[in-house]
Amino acid sequence: MEKMPSPLWTNSTSLERMTGTWRNALPYYKNLPSPCHGACPVDGEIAQWLLQVNKEDHFGAWITLVDNNPFPSIAGRICHHPCETSCNRTNLDETVGICSLERFVGDKALADGWAFAKPQEERPEKIAIIGGGPAGLSAAYQLRRRGFQVDLFEARPALGGLLRYGIPAYRLDKSILDQEIARIIDLGITTHLNAEVLDAKALKKLRENYDAVYLATGASKPKALPGLDYCADYVLDSAEFLAATNAGEKCELGEHLVVIGGGSAAMDVARTARRLGHRVSVLSLEPDELLPAQRAEVDEAKEEGIGFICSSMLKSVVAGDDGITLRCTKIDFKPGETRGAFSMSEVDGGTFDLTAHAIIPAIGQDADIDRWTGMLNAQGPVVATDAKWQTETDGIFAGGDLASMDRFVTQAIGMGKHAAVAIAGYVCPDQVVSQPDKGAEVPYKAINTAYHPKEQRNAQAHLMVDVRLQSFKEVQLPLPEAEAIKEAGRCFTCGTCTLCDNCFLYCPDVAIKKVDGGYTVDADYCKGCGLCVAECPTGSIAMQEES
Repeated sequence: MEKMPSPLWTNSTSLERMTGTWRNALPYYKNLPSPCHGACPVDGEIAQWLLQVNKEDHFGAWITLVDNNPFPSIAGRICHHPCETSCNRTNLDETVGICSLERFVGDKALADGWAFAKPQEERPEKIAIIGGGPAGLSAAYQLRRRGFQVDLFEARPALGGLLRYGIPAYRLDKSILDQEIARIIDLGITTHLNAEVLDAKALKKLRENYDAVYLATGASKPKALPGLDYCADYVLDSAEFLAATNAGEKCELGEHLVVIGGGSAAMDVARTARRLGHRVSVLSLEPDELLPAQRAEVDEAKEEGIGFICSSMLKSVVAGDDGITLRCTKIDFKPGETRGAFSMSEVDGGTFDLTAHAIIPAIGQDADIDRWTGMLNAQGPVVATDAKWQTETDGIFAGGDLASMDRFVTQAIGMGKHAAVAIAGYVCPDQVVSQPDKGAEVPYKAINTAYHPKEQRNAQAHLMVDVRLQSFKEVQLPLPEAEAIKEAGRCFTCGTCTLCDNCFLYCPDVAIKKVDGGYTVDADYCKGCGLCVAECPTGSIAMQEES
């Protein structure tokens, strides 16, 4: 009888056996959004530009960055960086220093003189933007790079809005602001300074001369504290104080100042006053752990000798010959479900007095929407808009602090970007851009952390306290290039294939094939074992069940 060949040993290749029919699931490649992308107010492709920094392609990283945000140097200094809170790396050791890396890329662009590419085409449609703050400038940038003719109207003598008149130099050097604004204007935007659009009548006339209008006049009306006489000579508005000190003017306020508020504006006022030689106390409704200011700002303020009196409320003020007495009480503060919502009750026996020479209330500002009555409608404390930032008046869009209670600079930049896309689609339907559905964000469990050993974060250095208080030099110092490259390498690159070849090398069935720009799966041979998914260091491969 003829001897049968062994089923276990053969001189032929495994290609003769198409084992793909054994599986019930097939791996697929898909660049999924990282958690930092989902949290980013401007929808930045963070994983992509961090990978470019790590590969020392700094110009490429800048191009990726400015596609969504024309202010990387500014955002890298003052962004509230929700991306870092959402970073998957926090589950392993520490978040990636995304904000410091954005500053690194932005500063390199300024140092090397990188400029935005001119529009590829010139379009005849004209757009008017009212307000030269972060939202207005962001919209102007996105519209101009699409070729639209953009006129920017600013009520003050210089562009920048809050960036110029509200944020002190120790957080944002004004030379950085000037350079990043100039780069936008150089795209061919026409600016009109000292050109305030006063009321609804003026807005209506402007609308008649433009294909669309974007309104981004910010929040300029200070919120008022009950029981405080704003006409008293010992009270100074926080916005006026910051605008004056940013312009180099002096404010004679006495030795001891009390700043009322717990947000970023309150920290800016308190730390500015400290640099001007005042003794400063911050009085806030919120307890220390719930202060709305960024934690780094609070910690730096404490380092600089600023006192905090938290969970406390001003009741009344009594003026005397040598100063004022603030009658205060301790409170039980409970945050609400939405931003800015809260409840509180006085604590029995919690009254106390605080002596000072002046008070600077910094509890926030509201949008001036009354000036647009008859043209625009209100939605609570802001102008009413739809999902595309268009108001109820055809062709007029609004954004930034005028249309949202998300009072962060990068939120305003993101709103300007999104409004620009909507305006482009409104005036020119062929400019409509559909946003792809990228699916769910990559979870931490999808990352193979065996390829990411624990590493200490490369943190920014800070000026010593005694040096800080002698000037308005920037407190946070830039990352050196070598540290920036190393820090970018800590990124998991969640959801983005880095062409590491792990899937190709570990596949037991040789079912992974290399193609231009990535890989593909040969379904004839893949058994669906999932080893490629398990060995992927970025979570950019997943298994999909087959029917």
